[in-house]
Amino acid sequence: MSAGRHSGTTEETTVELTGEALVARIDELVRDVPDYPTAGVVFKDITPLLADGAAFQAVVKEMAARVPGPVDLVAGMEARGFILAAPVALELGAGFLPVRKAGKLPGPTARRDYELEYGAATVELHPFTVPKGARVLVVDDVLATGGTAAATVELLEECGAEVVGLSFLMDLTFLPGRSRLAGRPVDALLEVG
Repeated sequence: MSAGRHSGTTEETTVELTGEALVARIDELVRDVPDYPTAGVVFKDITPLLADGAAFQAVVKEMAARVPGPVDLVAGMEARGFILAAPVALELGAGFLPVRKAGKLPGPTARRDYELEYGAATVELHPFTVPKGARVLVVDDVLATGGTAAATVELLEECGAEVVGLSFLMDLTFLPGRSRLAGRPVDALLEVG
C-alpha cells in the first residue's frame, strides 16, 4: 500500500512526527529552488511536504497545538497560506478566512495596500466575515520580509479583529520578517538562517 492510504486495519504502525523529528522531516521535504521567481531568490517549495500525508498532518497538528489560546478564525494568506490555514482551522474548530490578492473576491471588500521590495501589492477580505472582537490566528507557509503578514494584521485589526498570533511553517531568519511584526506573537515550526 502506498504512503498516505488507510487500509482500515488496526495492525498498521505509524511513526508519529513530533518535536525534532518533525523539524528534521520538514527540512528534508522542503525543496530550495534557486532563482525562482526571479534571479537571486531561493524559493521554498513546500509541495513535497504537502504530498507526504504523515508529514502534512503532523505539521497541521503541531501548528494547531502551538496556538496561544482559543481562536474564532484562522486567516490564510493567498495562496500557500490557504493550504495550511484551512486544516489548522478545522483542527481548532475555528472558521477559515481567506485573505486574497486584489480583485479575487466579489465586493464589498476591505483592502490594505502595502509596499514590496519590487513594487506594491494589496490584500483583501470580506469584512462581513470578521465579527468585531473575533480572535484571529494568521497562518502562512513562509515568513520572509513580513510585508504581506503585516498588511494582513493591519487589515484584520481595521475590521475589528484581535490578532492573537501568527503561525508559519518556516521563518527565514536572515530576512526582516520578525522585526516587521515586532510586538506580535510569531511562531514558526522551522527557522532557516
